[in-house]
Amino acid sequence: MQFAEFARICEHVEGIPGRLEMIEEISRVLSALDTVDLPIFVQFVTGKIFPDWSPLKLGIGPNLLFDAITLIVDGTRSDVIAEITRKGDVGLAVQAILERKKVLKRSGQNATIQTSLFTRELDLAGVFRDLEKIARMGGKSSQQEKLSIIQNLFQSASPLEGRYLARLLMEDLRIGVGEGTMRDAIARAFSVDSSLVEHAYQARNDLGEVARLARIGEDALKEVHIMPFHPVKMMLAQQGTIDGAIGENGAVAAEFKYDGSRFQFHKAGSQCRIYSRKLEDVTDALPDILEELNAATTHDVILDGEVIAEKDGKPLPFQTVLRRFRRKYGVDEMKREVMMRPFVFDILYLDGETLIDLPLQERRSRLESAVHTHITPQLVSGDPREVDRMYRESLSSGHEGLMVKILSSPYTPGIRGKNWQKIKPSVDTLDLAVIGAEWGEGKRAHLFGSFLLACQDQGEFAALGKVATGFSDEQLAEMYDLLKDHMLSESGKEVQLEPFLVFEVGYSEIQESPNYESGYALRFPRFIRIRDDKATSEIETLDGIRDRYRQQKK
Repeated sequence: MQFAEFARICEHVEGIPGRLEMIEEISRVLSALDTVDLPIFVQFVTGKIFPDWSPLKLGIGPNLLFDAITLIVDGTRSDVIAEITRKGDVGLAVQAILERKKVLKRSGQNATIQTSLFTRELDLAGVFRDLEKIARMGGKSSQQEKLSIIQNLFQSASPLEGRYLARLLMEDLRIGVGEGTMRDAIARAFSVDSSLVEHAYQARNDLGEVARLARIGEDALKEVHIMPFHPVKMMLAQQGTIDGAIGENGAVAAEFKYDGSRFQFHKAGSQCRIYSRKLEDVTDALPDILEELNAATTHDVILDGEVIAEKDGKPLPFQTVLRRFRRKYGVDEMKREVMMRPFVFDILYLDGETLIDLPLQERRSRLESAVHTHITPQLVSGDPREVDRMYRESLSSGHEGLMVKILSSPYTPGIRGKNWQKIKPSVDTLDLAVIGAEWGEGKRAHLFGSFLLACQDQGEFAALGKVATGFSDEQLAEMYDLLKDHMLSESGKEVQLEPFLVFEVGYSEIQESPNYESGYALRFPRFIRIRDDKATSEIETLDGIRDRYRQQKK
């Protein structure tokens, strides 16, 4: 497939208002693609370069994109940023910039500024190879090579191609195609059951590969299994109550809810790796945890768990854990400074067998037979008073609360539902993406003083309000360092940011509001903590906000 055709398809899909029509259009395209282009198209059209399990990350910030565009146009970097600010969208801005360049080229006015870069007709597989090459480059010395590749891509791109190429480099295609839409389009394109597509995706965590298998047929999808060193998304929990969970299900499994960071431990033979909640390989940052878990089992396993930081037997705040997860250098020194302890509460794979479809009770039995230390204590009870005592014990020990799990439930990667419920003290919080900021005042004038937050709505970000309280000066300095290279545009005091950072925010209530595109706003929002163990795909949905608003009114 030529990249120009991909861009035309994206433009068409972007204008489709209804999900069913969108599924129909994408399924038509999928069925006509060859074996090479099919998985690439599936990834690209959902705004991703690589599947979530892949260790490859593009790592292109806005600054490199701005520099590449500046090199091929008759203007300055400030001109490029100003155009992005005017358009409010990096893709539309790049399209306008390349259109002007094309007009100038036709009239011969910019003969002196044309670069000698080789230009070519872009195709889907060629663009993927270039982006894969960028992802494999490392170190500061590679920046110039990355810049050269991106510059060459834009030099060869038409204005419409530039629109979607720029968005793809930011991994935000903004055409509304999420995982659910793509799952249904794959099922329709190859006449297979959507539940088989969903199950294969949960196990393989690669929609492109699932599309390839769906083309082969349903039997190929049924043969998909979880694989070591191919991490899958982690099962998620929703808010609940002890009485509600027991009232609906009878006896439940109760476990401490730790204020730590999720991990996935993979072991096959003599090889072991650890992955974070965002499926990043954090093995090198956690050598002590790796050693302990490796010694805890002689089996080939994939384990789900939580790691916490401790001092004198008491848990330390979540941010202390993240200091270890972020660490790339000086790990031995940090290992002595921050003591870590793993707790394992689930098993997904054991000696070649995929276990996610088994009920929780059976998985727990397999876990206890395969792993002899670091297993999370569990209470099985249908007595609310007994479960409540465990909840209070958890809080008094310095933990967050309780996890209540349905005994018959399978493990559903990436799914948030009632099968796992978190019980915490009654402070309402939301995980939201940071999509903008505003410069501070006074001594904070060189830092961001407030942040624009958004939930997700069908793959798009919908603003939900600003948060300006709950920050220390040290935290604001840390956030500026994290965000300064992700500024897309600036207008007066307001800054548009590439969405990649997640905040946990407390609030008193949700209100209807015409001021934000979500239709809602938070009353008295307050910053709780950075959740850089979470991806922006895991933030609260607009449907979830609506549900909270309705429950609040009741």
